[in-house]
Amino acid sequence: QVQLDESGGGLVQAGGSLRLSCTAFGRTLDSGLTTTYFPMAWFRQAPGKEREFVAAINWRNNNDQYGDAVKGRFTISRNNAKLTMYLQMNSLKAEDTAIYHCATGPKVYDYTNGNDYEYWGQGIQVTVSS
Repeated sequence: QVQLDESGGGLVQAGGSLRLSCTAFGRTLDSGLTTTYFPMAWFRQAPGKEREFVAAINWRNNNDQYGDAVKGRFTISRNNAKLTMYLQMNSLKAEDTAIYHCATGPKVYDYTNGNDYEYWGQGIQVTVSS
C-alpha cells in the first residue's frame, strides 16, 4: 500500500519561505508499482474553505502546473530516486495559511482535480503570520 509522508511545514512570517517535502513509501496493491511513474501534486485546505489545487508535476519532472494563487511564488519538483516531491514556497502571504496535502495516483487525467488522486498524505500545517 502506498503511503505519503509530508514534512517541512511550520510558522513563518509573511514574505518568508518554506520548503515542503513529500516522501512516498510502499507499492500499489494491484500492480505492485511504486510512485515513480505517477504524477504528484500538492493541495491545500484552509479552515472553512474548500480544498484548493496548489501545484502538480508529471513523473518525468518536465511538466508542471500551478494554481493561480501561487504562480510565480511556488515551485514544485521531484526526485524520483528518493521518491520525494518538494514544494518551495517563497514570498509567503497570510492567505497561504492552510493544511497542505500531497497526493499521487496511477490514473490522474486532470492534475487539478483532487478526485483523480488515489493516495493522500495526512497533511501538514503551514501558518504565515502577517
